[in-house]
Amino acid sequence: MDKQDPRYLRGARSFVQGRFESVAREAFDDGWTAEEPDDRELKTQVTIERARSIVSHNDSPDVGFSQSINPYRGCEHGCIYCYARPSHAYLELSPGLDFETKLYAKTNAAEVLRETLAKPGYQVSPIALGANTDCYQPIERKYRITRQILEVLAECEHPVTLVTKSALIERDLDLLGPMAQKNLVKVFVSIGTLDRDLARKLEPRAASPQRRLDVLKALSEAKVPCGVMVAALIPALNDKTMEHVLEAAAAAGAREAAYVIMRLPNELKVLFKEWLAEHYPQRAEHVMSIVRQMRGGRENDPSFGSRMSGTGNYAELMEKRFEIACKRFGLNGHGAGREPPELDCTRFRPPSPEGQLKLF
Repeated sequence: MDKQDPRYLRGARSFVQGRFESVAREAFDDGWTAEEPDDRELKTQVTIERARSIVSHNDSPDVGFSQSINPYRGCEHGCIYCYARPSHAYLELSPGLDFETKLYAKTNAAEVLRETLAKPGYQVSPIALGANTDCYQPIERKYRITRQILEVLAECEHPVTLVTKSALIERDLDLLGPMAQKNLVKVFVSIGTLDRDLARKLEPRAASPQRRLDVLKALSEAKVPCGVMVAALIPALNDKTMEHVLEAAAAAGAREAAYVIMRLPNELKVLFKEWLAEHYPQRAEHVMSIVRQMRGGRENDPSFGSRMSGTGNYAELMEKRFEIACKRFGLNGHGAGREPPELDCTRFRPPSPEGQLKLF
């Protein structure tokens, strides 16, 4: 791809149609004229969204949280493997380039959160911040929605977990540090590879892997419990360096680790295969062959219990490698003396809707 092409700085290769669109479009060569280039503008556009509710709930047995908040829809990081891409189809937008260029900011998120936490009968459990898209993506610098949410949670002493691949989280260490002293926060930094070139293709607008290691170090020095999320692991592409990531993360201060095998739900199958054909054409069929081996012969398996880790010999080998590496580098309680404590849910104090905590 020509480096002058604006798509060079994005993850997806096309505006693949969402599955809910009523009209299908397909390009074809009629033999008369050369194919016209798709010159749609690729500048990031942000739409303000006034959320009616902000806390989402799930009862999935293979997700480690029951409550989550997503300050934004879409993500400018542009990770080609992002399982959230198909959610843009509900907005009648493309899960491809629209997902990373047409974003929505829930600017009233903190206000709605305060109202939610003040409701009688609210049941406290850790809130996962940014479970669908990265809560510290570039537009957070301007809109500061994640910062506002953390301010409410800190005020109420409500436990929270975060997963990010952005260095912007360092901005909020003044909030995260005091919360960590009360056992109210845990942060995972997502690092799928230490190869800068591969990372730039996979995650074109995210921080470099080396910068994310710096983030782990900063969190550790601020005594914020942190771990590494080795994700998404793509067979025959970045899985071979899993141990390198775990070693570097442990050296930077990570205490925990987890991994997720790449998932390809709905339109993401098309998008990822387009990306493979452009960047790794000679390896594309080999990668997809192993994906199918790990997904019971299909390109995606949505089943609970296996969708995050896969099945079969290859998946079992990756699980064993991960366990051995964690023991070797002292992650997940190995060599640390005890398992990391659960976040404290007993300190929570509901706010008043007006913004002032109750004195009595």
